Amino acid sequence: MMVNMNNGTTASRTPLRTLLIAGLAGAVGMGTYAGTTGLSLASQPGGTDAGTTLEADANGVVPFTAADKGTCLTWNMDDNGVISDFQETDCNNEHRFEVSSREDLNTYPTSEFGPDAPPPNQTRQAQLREELCQTASIRYLGGRYDPSGRYSIAPILPPTDAWENGDRTMLCGLQETNAEGVPILTTGKAAERDQARVYETGSCLITDQANNLTTVDCTEPHHIEVTGKVDLAPVFADHTPSVDEQNKYLGDVCAKAAEDYVGSEENLYQTTLQIYWGTSPTRAWDGGSRTVNCGLMFAKDNRFATLTGSAKNGREALTVDGAVPEAPPERRPLRSEQGGPDGAAGAEDPVPVAPQPYNEP
Repeated sequence: MMVNMNNGTTASRTPLRTLLIAGLAGAVGMGTYAGTTGLSLASQPGGTDAGTTLEADANGVVPFTAADKGTCLTWNMDDNGVISDFQETDCNNEHRFEVSSREDLNTYPTSEFGPDAPPPNQTRQAQLREELCQTASIRYLGGRYDPSGRYSIAPILPPTDAWENGDRTMLCGLQETNAEGVPILTTGKAAERDQARVYETGSCLITDQANNLTTVDCTEPHHIEVTGKVDLAPVFADHTPSVDEQNKYLGDVCAKAAEDYVGSEENLYQTTLQIYWGTSPTRAWDGGSRTVNCGLMFAKDNRFATLTGSAKNGREALTVDGAVPEAPPERRPLRSEQGGPDGAAGAEDPVPVAPQPYNEP
């Protein structure tokens, strides 16, 4: 059985399909609020560019960073959230932030950020992201941005001491975040990367009530086991594909990915798990998301069943909602195992039926 999971907002006719769509859509956009608030340097006692000599501006204020559009930044963060070694780095190196614009809040058309003003709180930072960073960042990306993709737009504000000394520099930029909204390490320029948020083969994923996906160890409860990534860009190089076109292509591709992942078609059948794949709706595709995941899951009572164990270790190593799945019915031999010239099926053999996406009536 196959399940299509759409990575966007396309409506579903079934509760299960709706749940699956919501799960991936939420995961693709997870951490959006935490991401929009940006790096909380404002609560840090320090944090200026490590090893960089910074010059005062015309007003005698030394900015906390010289970073400007196109610069990539990185830093370390301990378990208490304290940031150190905040510095510029080549974008080909690992980094946590790519600057899309440099803003001066002194020029903001109110006295909100005057000499005695406190730093903006997280709610105000999220508003500043919308007011100052959104358009600038999309322009920086050449107009191609998937808001449900791997990158979030966020601001970085000065650390406490720099703010108190009059620095009103705000950096707008792009970052990838984990499930908690913490910027993670990435490499390369965002404009040159596929924006899809996808997971590595062998990852196990669990959804939560907020429709976020989180990677967990496969021995822990999960809902999906990833069997592969598929780059659709070369397949549909000349147009934006419809979801139906993607489904038609991905059905066979993800079936093959699942068979390769567990070792054979018979091994896949014995797991009793079902195949799923993601799709990239028009808005995501045009925003730069061209890669999707294939995976395995178990649909039960119009919901994800909870799995433990990896499909690679066979049915006996799996549990579905706490129980080892029952063995599937015996099947007729595969065509390649039957007698006759070249393993051809006899005249009375049924015509194989192409796998179809799962659709509850």
